Amino acid sequence: MVNAIVNISEKSNRTLNVVKAIYGFRDKSQAIDQVVMEYGEKILEPQFNAEYVDKLRAIEKEPRKKIANVGEFFELGE
Repeated sequence: MVNAIVNISEKSNRTLNVVKAIYGFRDKSQAIDQVVMEYGEKILEPQFNAEYVDKLRAIEKEPRKKIANVGEFFELGE
């Protein structure tokens, strides 16, 4: 866990108090964590998902080897 001293506006403080009340949190640290996690899901993750899909598409285009049994699989790793 990381400790931080932050300066926030009065409006942000009221918003955190509302989030704290809605979720029943004990302190504003939990409210800040909730707000940041929601922001991350809505804003940041779609960008990462697009990159991930592009990476998967590139992998799909790579040549593949057919493996008949487990022994062949382990031989490839050597």
